Amino acid sequence: MSQIGGFFELWNPVLLLVIVVVGYMYRRFVAKGKGNSAENETVSVSQQISFYIGLALFYIGQGSPINYIGHHFLFSMHMLQQTILYLIVPICIWLGTPAWMMRSLMKITIIRGIFSFFTRPLIALFLFNMLFSIYHMPLVMDYLMINDLSLFGYHTVLLFTAFMMWFPVFCPLPEMNRLNDLKKMAYIFGNGILLTPACALIIFADTIIYDMYANVTVPFAHLSPLDDQQLGGVLMKIVQEVVYGATLAYIFFRWYRRERKEEDDMDLIETQEGLNNQGGNWNRA
Repeated sequence: MSQIGGFFELWNPVLLLVIVVVGYMYRRFVAKGKGNSAENETVSVSQQISFYIGLALFYIGQGSPINYIGHHFLFSMHMLQQTILYLIVPICIWLGTPAWMMRSLMKITIIRGIFSFFTRPLIALFLFNMLFSIYHMPLVMDYLMINDLSLFGYHTVLLFTAFMMWFPVFCPLPEMNRLNDLKKMAYIFGNGILLTPACALIIFADTIIYDMYANVTVPFAHLSPLDDQQLGGVLMKIVQEVVYGATLAYIFFRWYRRERKEEDDMDLIETQEGLNNQGGNWNRA
């Protein structure tokens, strides 16, 4: 295989149209607070930016040349696609989702049931990492790469479980927030441990383990198939460490600021009570 695909294969304008429509709907009914359940809750600028970044990254991962090149030529590009779709996009979308929007969805019984089950921390944690590891088993990936419908189905399930996996960390609904900040940090740490074996299998393999990439002719890169395979594992591990590290820092500093604020509030209350008591003593004198 030595030819690059055409414009529609490289850029997927249909997906781009879908992304634009979703972005417009978010702007029209969510960001401007015109949804029926918006009430007085506003969507901040940072939330809007996060949501739009999530949409843009989803298109980059699924609709840009990264998708085509990763499927037909370079395993490293395929792994880059995985990191974008499963480790970054869900975070951006959840950060950009207002609470009132989720409450509206939770009124639908089947959606509430799905979220109640699949966002339980242990289920969400193990389900995504198990499916991700199974996906990178050579027999499984070799089969999926030559069966487009099965590949689409598996990627859809992986994306769903990725959103469920990140939900306990970036939960838009306070009433569904099952983990405090310390438990969230432990949850992220556990994710990093469970994702490591799949990366290690790829990084330390001394032979080509995926038939799909064993005999391709890459017309624009100077990587051997083995180097490309190892690069893919390294990319996944590095991006995972960066994303998880940034998430841990975000949660830690949020917890630290809240603790400091509570301490300052307590000090203020104690100071006010002391002044009131002192004033009462003066009055009695």
